[in-house]
Amino acid sequence: MPEWLSVIILGVVEGITEFLPISSTGHMLLVEHFLPHKQSEVFLAVVQCGAVLAVLTVFAARVKDLLRNWSQPQNLDYLLKLAVAFAITVAGGLVLKKLGFKLPKEVGPIAIATLIGGVLILFVEWVMRGKQLVNEIHWLVAIAIGVSQLLAVVFPGSSRSGTTILMALTMGLARPAAAEFSFLLGIPTLLAAGAFEVFQELQHPNPIAPVHWDMLLLGTVVAAIVAFIVVKWMMSYIRTHTFAAFGWYRIVAGALILLLVR
Repeated sequence: MPEWLSVIILGVVEGITEFLPISSTGHMLLVEHFLPHKQSEVFLAVVQCGAVLAVLTVFAARVKDLLRNWSQPQNLDYLLKLAVAFAITVAGGLVLKKLGFKLPKEVGPIAIATLIGGVLILFVEWVMRGKQLVNEIHWLVAIAIGVSQLLAVVFPGSSRSGTTILMALTMGLARPAAAEFSFLLGIPTLLAAGAFEVFQELQHPNPIAPVHWDMLLLGTVVAAIVAFIVVKWMMSYIRTHTFAAFGWYRIVAGALILLLVR
């Protein structure tokens, strides 16, 4: 299989899974296990930026309104909550880096986190069934979502979008509002992660496994196109459905990862 085809496959997987609460890390790991060409950590971090471009496109009107009319009380409040949630993630990430934390690469924990996340989604949906959910994001919710992003870093396979949306839902936030805040928060989070990896690579290139920038660009473009379709579908889907289907899917996916990737 040519490398460009492997990259397209990974771009499609990233585009599908990044903003669905099903763990992009687990799926990328599973798919890459069966591909002949292994990609660098830089590729896996930067290709996420393609999904960010999709979010910017889908929420273009919302982002434009927030930035153009940032001084309006409602918009300023929303932006400040996004900023605080992002700041919590950055501060926590710096602390983890200072403590020498490295992203676990073992398959087992990622598969288990994927599976447990599915069980938690089903449990939370069962608990919240019939309860009145709100659209207003309170400060406590914004802070909790920022902390949730850190949990996704510490426990790969738990899913960044999954942990943030689940936390928001647990605190009574309506699904569309929870998804929108999570997706918009993903813009600075994923862009910062991608920029950091590129900076590190440019400063200290890996001579053993050099980055193929043309392949990275291809994967990013593919991820952007696929993610655009997925995010549009997702926002429509959750207006009339719960996250239960994603919970069942995660349970099956986690079990498959444990069985197939050793």
